[in-house]
Amino acid sequence: MSKLTHINKEGQPTMVDVGEKKVSLRTAVARSIVVMREEVMAHFVSGDIQSKKGPVFQTAIIAGIMAAKKTGELIPLCHPLGLDNCQVHIHINQQQEVVIDCTASLTAKTGVEMEALVGASIAALTIYDMCKAMSHDIVIKETMLMEKTGGKRDFKRS
Repeated sequence: MSKLTHINKEGQPTMVDVGEKKVSLRTAVARSIVVMREEVMAHFVSGDIQSKKGPVFQTAIIAGIMAAKKTGELIPLCHPLGLDNCQVHIHINQQQEVVIDCTASLTAKTGVEMEALVGASIAALTIYDMCKAMSHDIVIKETMLMEKTGGKRDFKRS
């Protein structure tokens, strides 16, 4: 069984020492899914809607990118990273759910899974915030790592 990497021998929280790791291209894709009532989803017919606060998807994309860049400030033991790239894509799937994919990448000694997860999560929360005037019956159904490359092992959700 793998051990927790953020706990030292004395059982105390610690930042992972990445000093000896090799620099490589690291990428991660995370996904959040938002479910809303049918009458709210009806407003998204042409791809995006204008709420009282502005265009929902465009604002969520900007929020997701900004959040990914601030991950090291939000999660105590994450390394502060200067991302090479961060992209947030939003679409509505066949189940009439809002799907947010955040892809983060950089060339470094540590991965960007947390940056992608934070980006997708904050984009989902932004959609909630901007649509709650129409209904509070909004569920952020799930947030998950879809894939990562670089580092010790790659991962891809099937």
